Amino acid sequence: MSQWIGICLGDPTGIGPEIALKTLALELPADDTRYLILGDLCLLQTLIRELRLNLPLVPFHNYEMTERVAVFNPLTSPLPAPATQGGPEAARAAVGWLEEGARRCLNGSLKAILTAPVNKEAIIRAGIPFVGQTEHLSRMANTARTGMLLMGEDDRGRWLRVLLATTHVPIKDLPAALTREKVELALAMAGLACRKLRLSRARIGVCGLNPHAGEGGKMGVEEITVITPAVNACRANGIDACGPVAADALFYQAYRGDFDMVVAMYHDQGLAPLKMVGFEKGINWTVGLPFIRTSPDHGTAYDIAGQNKANPSSMIAALRLAKFLAGA
Repeated sequence: MSQWIGICLGDPTGIGPEIALKTLALELPADDTRYLILGDLCLLQTLIRELRLNLPLVPFHNYEMTERVAVFNPLTSPLPAPATQGGPEAARAAVGWLEEGARRCLNGSLKAILTAPVNKEAIIRAGIPFVGQTEHLSRMANTARTGMLLMGEDDRGRWLRVLLATTHVPIKDLPAALTREKVELALAMAGLACRKLRLSRARIGVCGLNPHAGEGGKMGVEEITVITPAVNACRANGIDACGPVAADALFYQAYRGDFDMVVAMYHDQGLAPLKMVGFEKGINWTVGLPFIRTSPDHGTAYDIAGQNKANPSSMIAALRLAKFLAGA
């Protein structure tokens, strides 16, 4: 029988449930993949009526069932109706669904999970230690060798792929947080991603941390002491890496096709150009996990939640990547 892919609904008071349902309604005819939604069935059934979607949902019983879209809620308490945006009930539900999806991937029941957006601030306010979904899943999988890869294409089909050496780090802490080991790990994960994407080439451009890539040490030394040694070590191991290069030039070069992947030193260095190019179809892929995890590259969008205004393009792109990686 066809494989199962899990969909974690994310924050139920954001746009996650809406874009999940819209994505399934559009993608279900494409193949015979079966989907297990980790979420609240009552919430989804109400939303289907409001969105006027033709999408049959049934409670999950077992992996032998013939229905193609099933829903399972691991939570013992139902969501309040309506749940408060950014409230503790919604935050705990989002984490519970995420963790259930990860557990089912780790035991081999699911081939991949697609995760809808969560609200990190709300999760932390609810008393749950949380840095981000990438870090949470890495901890559950008991691995530190993962990378956050963001990728998207423009309206002409040109891709930009960016892997981060550091993720959710305050700017003031970056010089201390950026280590040779982290840059080497990012380069290794970038090379792995190129292979899994079956790219014909795996040329990786590496950003500098400082303006103008440090200007030979006049504007920062991290390029000399951290990044260059990491690049040289990875090149010696067969990784086609080039850098450090000033980020403002490197992203232009990558966009025109000189590089297949960019390793950025910090969050906004990589994500600002990526979202300029492919915001509506941006994908977040956690490379290096023992299972496939993708997600849309946007947030909960509370301002439009429940109004049938959410664009599912990023969620659709994330699902298609998950299926491609899973060999669907």
